[in-house]
Amino acid sequence: MNVFPSKKILEEIQKQYPIGTRVELLEMNDPYRKMPKGLKGTVTWVDDTGTIGVNWENGSSLGVVYGVDSCKKIE
Repeated sequence: MNVFPSKKILEEIQKQYPIGTRVELLEMNDPYRKMPKGLKGTVTWVDDTGTIGVNWENGSSLGVVYGVDSCKKIE
């Protein structure tokens, strides 16, 4: 079950992952596309549900869904 983040958590997500931030995928639960752990990409947006939009190096643009998927910021 996906639970939307509070306004405070959403602000933290937006602060931690501004557009242009490089991220590494830790886990993605998508039954239609295999997204391997360790895949890297660049943040393109964060929406009002806390989903982080990413342009992944494999050409995908799937978002990291708050409470379902996870990624970490990399340098």
